[in-house]
Amino acid sequence: MELIKPPRLGKGDTIAIIAPSSGLNFPHRLDNAVKFLKSEGYKIKEFPTARKVNGWESAPAEERAKDIMDAFLDKDIKAIISLIGGTVATHTLNYLDFEKIKQNPKIFCGYSDISILHYALHTQSNLITFYGPCIITQFGEYPHPLKYTLDYFNKAVASDEPIGKVSPSESWTDEFLDWSKKLDLTRPRKLKENKGFEWLRGGKAEGKIIGGCLTSIVHLPGTKYWPDHTDKILFLELPEGQTFDEGEPLPYVDWYLEQLNILGVFKQIRGLIFGRPFRYNEEDIEMLKKKLLERTKEYNFPILFGVDIGHTDPQLTIPIGTKVVIDSETNNFEFLEKGIK
Repeated sequence: MELIKPPRLGKGDTIAIIAPSSGLNFPHRLDNAVKFLKSEGYKIKEFPTARKVNGWESAPAEERAKDIMDAFLDKDIKAIISLIGGTVATHTLNYLDFEKIKQNPKIFCGYSDISILHYALHTQSNLITFYGPCIITQFGEYPHPLKYTLDYFNKAVASDEPIGKVSPSESWTDEFLDWSKKLDLTRPRKLKENKGFEWLRGGKAEGKIIGGCLTSIVHLPGTKYWPDHTDKILFLELPEGQTFDEGEPLPYVDWYLEQLNILGVFKQIRGLIFGRPFRYNEEDIEMLKKKLLERTKEYNFPILFGVDIGHTDPQLTIPIGTKVVIDSETNNFEFLEKGIK
């Protein structure tokens, strides 16, 4: 079945801000994001959860789901951007009316735990969604969002053409300046030179792209929200660990990769794209690459590593469900299809 493409985003359109998972402990980041998006010519509508905190969630699941539904049903809204990720997006699923969402397609954007909602909207509402920047993490960046992030966001949601060939960012960062102390307002984060993409296994593959944050999507197998990965190009990325200044422990990553292997995902897909890991040193990165090759050793699909996806910055915006091609011979990662109409 052909996926539903939402209308493109244009200047003067209204962007909704919701918090489907974690809440807001850093209002200055939201204020920065709102100011920036307004300066870009957009109208902003904050929904009730956008400034709420209820422990490790923004609000009870029913309230978070109500914001999701209200944002999709609001005729004035063209795009919905998540405040941040978290750990509790799953809790909203039983309260969502996926048929009504299907009838009111809109640009839906976010990453990390928002992967849960991307998979649910993909399987239950047949909707193309956008794995990309969140409000306080990217749009709230001081003194302004990184250009690469903005360029690819606009290519994904506001252009009449497909994203086309993806170029690596010139520089990147995973530095964390403590938001609770407002250290992020004292200076821009330090950027490192980007060495570019790396092919762990060569080859060429073409197919619809699907994926998300590895530690989030592994909670969905066995549910109706788990998609068919047959002939897909899978993208994966890793979050921070227990704190913002460390990466996801490698033994857990290895565990999750083997879970995908046991599920038969690696047998189904045509290619794998892996994002640049957050807060890994060179030794960690080499071990991660080793484990990726070990867990997929029975297969010969190409693996592209170190792409600007997910928890490091800048980041791509990926229209989930669109056709892409990866080709090691031409060093090419390209979107062949746009995600909006």
